[in-house]
Amino acid sequence: MGTPMQDALLDQTFARFPQFNGQRVEVQPLEKGGSDRSFFRVTVGDGTSLILARYGRQREENVHYVEIARFLSNVGVRVPEIYFHDESGGLIWMEDLGERDLWSYRNEPWPVRRALYQSALDELLKLHMQAHLTHDGESPKLQAEFNAELYRWEQNYFFENCLGRYFGLDAAALSADCDRALLDSIAEDLAARHRVFVHRDFQSQNIVIKDNRACFIDFQGMRPGLAQYDLASLLWDPYVTLTPQERDELLGYYTRSFSSIGLELAGDFHRVFDLCAMQRLMQALGAYGFLGIVKQRDDFLAHIPAALANLRQVLARIPELVGFRSLLEKLEPKTH
Repeated sequence: MGTPMQDALLDQTFARFPQFNGQRVEVQPLEKGGSDRSFFRVTVGDGTSLILARYGRQREENVHYVEIARFLSNVGVRVPEIYFHDESGGLIWMEDLGERDLWSYRNEPWPVRRALYQSALDELLKLHMQAHLTHDGESPKLQAEFNAELYRWEQNYFFENCLGRYFGLDAAALSADCDRALLDSIAEDLAARHRVFVHRDFQSQNIVIKDNRACFIDFQGMRPGLAQYDLASLLWDPYVTLTPQERDELLGYYTRSFSSIGLELAGDFHRVFDLCAMQRLMQALGAYGFLGIVKQRDDFLAHIPAALANLRQVLARIPELVGFRSLLEKLEPKTH
């Protein structure tokens, strides 16, 4: 016997999949991130398995997961197949892609990892180059686009939850030493650029490897934004250490693939990539501080040193942010 919740989910699974009746069926919880969703693996005696997601209503994006999944599948992006959606109960039964995400390959030799990263970038190119070309009536309901307000929100999220809550810096120091006017102009610059559909949380734990090919999960935050934001999310992922050579090789693979289909890169593509990397890492550090301190998830605080080290490397490529870079160089992450 499982918990009362697991027993209830088992009953609902039998109701939706009557072919399972008479077989031994188990519902086991899976650990997954810091959201208000919970995941379970449903295993059947005949060897069948599927994933059951139970989502809350705190975030509107959860309600649109199924719609986005079906849209991405129609575009040609590899995502889990949706078997059944009980919207009133907040339950989704979907394809089980297996247990190995891209993160789980982090210690494999580079030739093995390179092939898997390239598969992920192949799928990403489909998202960036094809999804936004659909007619408005065919697009799912998405989250608010990346505009200047959202870029500023990411910056403020970092100042409040990482520099403020975690490092204990006061508001006056943040205002004086963080090049806020320059950061604001960067937000305006990024917001003025052409947008495509982006995953929004494109990191190694949201890319599952099935049959040696990448499949995307946790895409419910998809929205119009810059392709470089997704690229930076993957190539500066705090959960996985890439060498500068590996990062450059993968970025080159994406840009060559982009060019091979007849598209022209903007002249400042790589500068925008650096700016998006800064934004993404600020957002991640803000999330680690918020989840670690406010939500009391100490496991997220352990990622702050790696993410901060990445942000320092990125800022070294953005020479105008002198004050911000200097401030971060003085910070000493805590040991966890």
